[in-house]
Amino acid sequence: MAGSVSAREARGMEPWSALGKTLVLAGFSLAALGALLWLGPQLPGLGRLPGDVHIERPGFSLQLPLGSSLLVSIVLSAALYVFTRLR
Repeated sequence: MAGSVSAREARGMEPWSALGKTLVLAGFSLAALGALLWLGPQLPGLGRLPGDVHIERPGFSLQLPLGSSLLVSIVLSAALYVFTRLR
């Protein structure tokens, strides 16, 4: 039968199928990270939230975005939680 795939051939393709899914997931992750880095400076309030520490002295500048880091962590944790529940 032309065009049909035997069970043995289908089992041989399983590792390639998993690799393909992994590559697609990695591609989407890289695209999302790129979009975040590209649009990050334009996001309103990020870097100026309560809890973000800015210290400026002559010849010295320190920025600790603690509040922004906490917000990004909560958003990413929620997104990963939803993603793992949908699988």
